Amino acid sequence: MSIIEIKNLSFSYDKQKVLENINLTVHEKDFLAIIGPNGGGKSTLLKLILGINPLQRGEITIYNQLPSKNLSHIGYVPQNTNINTNFPIRVIDVVMMGHLNHKEKQTLKWWQKLFQIGYSKEDMSCAMGSLAKVGMEKFANKKIGSLSGGQRQRVMIARALCANPTILLLDEPTSSIDVDGQKQIYDLLKVLNNFITVIVVSHDISVILKYASKVAHINKVLTFHNLDFDGKIKTNDEHFCEVEMLQMLGEQKIHKKGCGC
Repeated sequence: MSIIEIKNLSFSYDKQKVLENINLTVHEKDFLAIIGPNGGGKSTLLKLILGINPLQRGEITIYNQLPSKNLSHIGYVPQNTNINTNFPIRVIDVVMMGHLNHKEKQTLKWWQKLFQIGYSKEDMSCAMGSLAKVGMEKFANKKIGSLSGGQRQRVMIARALCANPTILLLDEPTSSIDVDGQKQIYDLLKVLNNFITVIVVSHDISVILKYASKVAHINKVLTFHNLDFDGKIKTNDEHFCEVEMLQMLGEQKIHKKGCGC
């Protein structure tokens, strides 16, 4: 079942074209990795899916509706979470933000928002359930600043899960985490993928291709691959050799431009 459809999408900042004729279908329980160079359009595509940037040309639908009508289906973990580690906020309070925001979109009237004080049993149950999914329930009353980078990222994932999304979208989720922490985050995402669709923007080519079922390479235009269970590209289509080279370079940790195709 397709849940996100992107058709003939193009986008420009002023007169500079960033995305050109993008076509992409995301199916239920896909694990899609979006890779590509800095400035290639990855973040712009995410902003369009999230409805942050207005559509200029083409269309995006989520469950056959405009993104603005279906954002409640998306849990989003941004690259820069902007946590002040000195601010004395508890883990449970951070996670609760995801649920309260979801409630505002779905059920709360203006007078309920005005007189809402404290957390309900439903709020607490949702937050603790989300923390349990990421293995952080024992840290619920810890200050967020006392956690490691990998632990804080798990909390951010829990916050996104607290909105009960069917799609989890993450932008560079392991950019400031050590190698062991990266593996733990991707192992967690693989488990979550049994229940929800996962879309990850990442530069960790050698890591992400071990977990993803599909990969989209974006550098203004988009090339697409299905992957087998070992992260190997299924098709030998010559148009996808750039992704194959990126995979090889990621595994060998060699930095080189182009694939010579």
